This record gives sequence, structure tokens and C-alpha cells, in this order.
Amino acid sequence: MTETIPRPPLSACLFGVPGANLNLGVGALRAATLSGLLAREPAADVTVFDDGWGQRRGHTFVAGSPVPISLAGARHSRRYHRPESYLNMRISAALGGLGNAGLARIDAADVVLDVSGGDSFSDIYGEHRFRTVAWPKRLALLRRRPLVLLPQTYGPFRSARFRAEAAALVRGATMAWARDPESFAALADLLGPDLDPARHRQGVDVAFGLEPRVPDEPAYQRLTGWFEAASGPVAGINVSGLITRPEGRSRFGIAGDPHRVATRLCERLLDQSDTRVIIVPHVLTPNGTDDDRVASERLYAALAVRYGDRVALSPAGLDPHQTKWVIARTSWLCGMRMHATIAALSAGVPAAVVAYSDKARGVFTSVGQRRHVADARRLPDDDLLGALWESWTDRASSAAELALRTPVAVGRAAAQMDEFVAVARAERNRRGAVGAR
Repeated sequence: MTETIPRPPLSACLFGVPGANLNLGVGALRAATLSGLLAREPAADVTVFDDGWGQRRGHTFVAGSPVPISLAGARHSRRYHRPESYLNMRISAALGGLGNAGLARIDAADVVLDVSGGDSFSDIYGEHRFRTVAWPKRLALLRRRPLVLLPQTYGPFRSARFRAEAAALVRGATMAWARDPESFAALADLLGPDLDPARHRQGVDVAFGLEPRVPDEPAYQRLTGWFEAASGPVAGINVSGLITRPEGRSRFGIAGDPHRVATRLCERLLDQSDTRVIIVPHVLTPNGTDDDRVASERLYAALAVRYGDRVALSPAGLDPHQTKWVIARTSWLCGMRMHATIAALSAGVPAAVVAYSDKARGVFTSVGQRRHVADARRLPDDDLLGALWESWTDRASSAAELALRTPVAVGRAAAQMDEFVAVARAERNRRGAVGAR
């Protein structure tokens, strides 16, 4: 009788999700990836590399229940003496490891997953951010670990040098996925004749697979009480601290004032007697230049004086799962953060996005909603308001379309997760076969 040798737990590392507790879009990428992986491999040893310090324990949620994970600091930092520094990891690798705990976790991984914050594999945010995104990919390839680039945006690249470096990293990856048709076209252009349909794939943003989760008390009672207080439609409003500040409008070439447009939109919605509005922040960086909370509280205060409890502000402290739960209960969402709108679309909720870059266009196209992309770079206030109002009035048609398209996108998110896990399982089996010789 042949004895069955038990397989060791699968080991995985996840990069590209720093600040997930502050940016709920990045948090959604992290949470959806971890819940998908651990649902398929409950015993997996998963390490999330974040912008903290040292080795720590953390948790994620799978089917609503907390599951332990490991956290490891990793930074493109000038503190070269710190083991969290990518350069320290690189030097440690050249010298046999030197007991660097982060490097040891990479070496132990059956797969290194990297999502680049969804849209940060580019040089448009500056060289420092490009280096931060490139470092984990370099380390994974240096240590000869299978690297899977999760569905993301590739480019744009202004520098020929950075573009060439990015192309080399993508060529070295075991798999590279794009999150929509336009992102895949950019990936194909980056790779040129090296595009391999078996390795270079078009998928969907992993956040399409994010599970909603009921908020904790007392937020749950307060929210359910508000949602159930009346039967009319509820419009969700996500107002961004990034493009509602003067410096943000200047940086991205915004044609008008999105905060003023959001205020006018809410007033127009609330002047319909049966409509209510809930404001949903998505980036929470206290004292940060792109904090949604400040802009949201400002909007709420302006509206509550006139409309009272027909206006609500989503409570602080909700995680990406819980924020999706809130958004899923709206009738329509106007979002200035792309992942706020993905939370809506993936729940079958009609949405419009106030876009400040091209990244949202591909995601909306992937579920047949491109007409609901309102480009704030070219639309002055009146035209932007008109585009958003048209989206609101078209919500029944959009809901019918999403009823057909959203399950397909969610199914694709699940299918691609199967493929990510398959890469890890294949490497685990290969290692096991080598060790058994």
C-alpha cells in the first residue's frame, strides 16, 4: 500500500496593497485577494507586505469570519539599515539572506502575488512610487519565485527607461493579468512580440469578488434604521478629497469644481420628495491631502441644514467589506473614487464615475457601462452635472444591464482566482517532488 505524503500548507506573499486601512480601494484589492485565496486554501500561510514595521500578526475576513494572516513591513526607504527596506532585502539576498525575515518569507513562498495598488505600475506618479511598485517584482524574480501580476493597469509610462524596466519585469512574471480591455491593450503594447496568450491575460479587477459584510454595532443598527425609514430611492455619493481640493484640480486638469457639482447634484436629488442621499467616503487619511472624510463632512453639513435626516453620512471605521454592504443598499452611486464605483457595479448597483484619468473607462466598459463615465477633465460644471443626472435617470436601464453583466464579471473574478491558486499549487507540488527525491 502506497503511503500518502501530506502536502504542506500553501505559502503565498501579497505585495502592492500599502495603506489598505486608509484607502478602501486598496483595501478592497487586498481583502478580495485574501478571501479568495483562503477560501480555496484555508490552511495557507499568507504574508501581506505592507508599509508597517517588522513582522506582525493580522487578520482578514473569509465568508464573514476573521482568519489570521502574517504582516511584514516592506518599504522603498532611505533607512537602508532597516530590514524592511527593499535595498536591505536586495543586499541581504546577495549575501545569502543575512537573516532578513521579509526576504525569508519571499523565499518560502509558492507564489508572489502583486497588484501594484491597481493602477500604480506607472511613472506618472513619480519615480519614487514607480520604484516602490517595481521593487517587490524585482525581488521575486531575483529569488526565482513564481510572480503573478494580478489584474491591474499597465502604464502609462513617460520615460523610455522606466517603460523598458517595466516590460522586463512583466516578461519575467509567470503570469500578468490586465483588469479590463484597455489595460490589456496597454499590456500587449508593453510586451510587443513577447505577448504570450497563455501567460498574459485579460481579467477583471479582483475587487469584483469582494464579499460584503454587515457592519459592527452600533453602526449596523444606525444604518439599517436609516435605510428602512423610507421606501424611496437612495442615491449614494462618494466625494473625493483628491479632486475637490484646488491643488488636486490643478494636478489632474479638472475643468470645473467637482465639489460644487456634487452639492448641486445632491440638492437636485433631494428636491425630489422621495429621494434620500447617503455620502460614502472611500479614502480616509487624517490630515492627508486626499482625505475624503473632510470633503464628505463638508457636503453633509451643507445639506443637513436644509434636508435633515434625508441625508446620511456613512460612519467612520467601516472596512471595505462593510462599505460595500452600504453601497449595495443604494439605488445608484455617483463615485469620484473608482473602487467605490466597483463596489456598486459588482453588487449590481448602477453607478456613474466622475473620472480624472482614463483608468475608470476600461472598468466601466467591461460591464457595459462606459456611457456612465463623466470625464471631469473635459466637462465644465453644467455639463458634468448633466451627465450625472442623465446617469441617475437612466438607472433602471443600467440595473437591467448589470443584472446580466455583473454575474459574469463576478464569475470571471472567481475563475481567475482559481488560476492564481493553481500557479501556487503547481509550485508547491514541484517543490514537494524535488524534496522527495
